[in-house]
Formats: sequence, structure tokens, C-alpha cells
Amino acid sequence: MDKALAGVKVLDLTQFEAGTSCTEMLAWLGADVIKLETPGAGEQGRWQLTEKPGVDSHYFMLLNANKRSITLNLKDERGKKIFVELVGKVDVLSENFSLGTLERWGFGWARLHEINPRLIYLTIKGFGTYGPCSKYKSFDMIAQAAGGAMALTGLPTTPPLKPGPTIGDTGTGMHAAIGVLAAYVQRERSGKGQKVEVSMQDAILNFCRVPMMGTYITHKPVPRMGNRLAAAAPGDTYQCAPGGDNDYVYILCTTPEMWTNLCNAMGRPEMATDERFKDRRSRHHNVEELTASINEWTARHTKHEVMRILGEAGVPCGKVLDSVELLNDPHLRARGMIVTVQHPVRGEFTMPGCPVKLEDSPVEVQRAPLLGEHNNEVFAQYLGFDSAEVERLKQEGVI
Repeated sequence: MDKALAGVKVLDLTQFEAGTSCTEMLAWLGADVIKLETPGAGEQGRWQLTEKPGVDSHYFMLLNANKRSITLNLKDERGKKIFVELVGKVDVLSENFSLGTLERWGFGWARLHEINPRLIYLTIKGFGTYGPCSKYKSFDMIAQAAGGAMALTGLPTTPPLKPGPTIGDTGTGMHAAIGVLAAYVQRERSGKGQKVEVSMQDAILNFCRVPMMGTYITHKPVPRMGNRLAAAAPGDTYQCAPGGDNDYVYILCTTPEMWTNLCNAMGRPEMATDERFKDRRSRHHNVEELTASINEWTARHTKHEVMRILGEAGVPCGKVLDSVELLNDPHLRARGMIVTVQHPVRGEFTMPGCPVKLEDSPVEVQRAPLLGEHNNEVFAQYLGFDSAEVERLKQEGVI
């Protein structure tokens, strides 16, 4: 069965996470993503965070599933000529280098568009390619600070905190994938490629739309509130047995029915009509007493028990799963969100799979490629090189 993006060809120059998470999503959905890397070294993510010198890092393996890897020296004139040939054969070229890098190599957008007028060129930058901050470098946490996420995270008494998930990187990558797909659909109508740009700061700001609502009312910065929600009570984390660091659940009630169901599930039906808790406003004003009552019940059960009891009662509840629990969660396994692949060096590797489920195009997660693993097949398929030519170019440092 054809994959959703079968036939879409992506030349992937991205590194680290913001770009590679985008191209991994495209690869999961069926695009032929060819990761172009520096001969002998590969992209920096392969080796910077590895605990075993000479072995691809888990970081790289998590972000480059379903791709093919080739090597090409873009500082070599023959390498540049091969690159031009490849650009002419693909639909998408993606990169997240520092501003001006491709231009210094002689491959700015104008040149790329000249080589292939149908090319979709994706560029990801920390602060974009224009604007007062466009020359500044960025990482995930820089974007989270400048995009508004850190100011919203933490308690009123704490400094701003960096949210744990790398929304500045992978969040940007998902925005980028949307942009690439939109440009591809438009190109199928117009016949013309275009530049797609995503700024990490812009992506974080997009995630902060709803939390910013209070500013429109108070005209002041939105305060940090920890895990509590201003608009709902209960809406917080609650300690469970046996009391470990992650033995918590998050419970949220937004309707009278949910509140009544929670009271009944806890064996405290009288709380539903208690004057202190009878409606959302009352619960908000008496939130400390409310929290103590719920904690008294949750502390007698494990987080798994609480989620099962409340889930079956129609009360939104999520157990706090740590990284080890996630990799072993039976629900995620059943959904194909946690998968195990076989790596030629590391052996079995369990990792998150594709979060997008297409009924007619199920994703088969494949392990990340070794450096230059697909040189022979890609150069033969795209440029007609035979194995002898590939070997000669390798020996001469071109690939």
C-alpha cells in the first residue's frame, strides 16, 4: 500500500532537533527523506550526545527514523556539482543552519530556485531570517524564553522555568512540516515552489496563545500558577500512593457533571452539594480545602488506580508517567506509539513512534541510518552512479 507521501523527495540538511523532527515526520508519512551529511563525521547530533564514542547517539536515533543517509562534501567543487544535480531531482530541501550558511556556500534561495523552480525550500531559524533579532543564535530553551513559555511556567514564588518537553525544537519542527505540506499542495496547483520559513520564537508564541488570554482582561503579564488552572477547580496535581516523586495524577473538572462524578467516585457524594464546593466559583475560593479533600482520597490509591477509577467515572484524569513508564506503557504499545527497532550497533532500541495515525497509510517505524549507509543506492537511483564511481568519489573525499 502506498504511503501518504510516497513519491515526495526530501533532501535533508537539517541537524540537531528542530529540523530533524520535521523531516522525520515527513519520512514517517512516506516521503523519501535523504539525509545529506558531512563525510567522516555526519551531522553533529550523531556524536555530540553519545555516551559511547564512535556509536550513534540515542539523540540522533530518536530524530532520524525512516530516513536514508548519504555523505557529500559541500566544500568540494565536485561535491557542489553533485549537490546541484540532487537539488534538481527533489521536491523539498530543508536546513536549519545558522543564518547565511547556505549563502556562503553559494546556495541561497535565489540560486536554489534557479536550479529547481519547483523546489520547496524549508529554512528554520531561531529568530527567522529578518527582523532585529534575526542574526541571533538559538536553542530550544532560548526559544522557550523568548517565545513566552518560560514566563508562564513555574510558581508565583519561583523564577521562570523551562518546560521539560522540547517544544522549542520539536514544536518548531511540527510547524515546519505543516508549512512544507501546505507549500507542496500549492505547488501541485501552481507548478511553482516556494520558500517556507519557521522561526523557533514564532512557534513558541503560537503555543502561548491561550495562556495569554488573561493579558487582554488585566493588561498585565499572565502570572505563573504552577499546575493549577485559574478557570477550573479542581484543576491540579494530586499526590498518590506510595508517595514517590512522580506518584501524582492530574484531575480536571470543567462541568457540573464531572464534579458530581468525581465526588461519587471518591465516595464523598455530599461534597457535590457542599456550599464550599457547589459551583466553580465556590470551589475556586475554597481551593485549599478542596485540594486537601481530594489529596486525602488520592493518597490511598496508586496513580494507576486513580486514573482507572476516574476514567471509568467520566472524570478527566491523567497519571503522571515518567520516561521509564512511558517506554513500558501498554496503552502506548497498543497504539504503536512505543515501538522497538533493531539497530545494527546498539541492538534493540525502544523509542516513540509516529503520533499521526492514518488509516490507509499505517507507519512502519524504521531505525535511523548509519552514516552514509545509503550512498550506493541513492546515488544510483537519483544520479545513475555505479558502485565503482561511488567508491572512487569516496576515496577522493567527495562523498
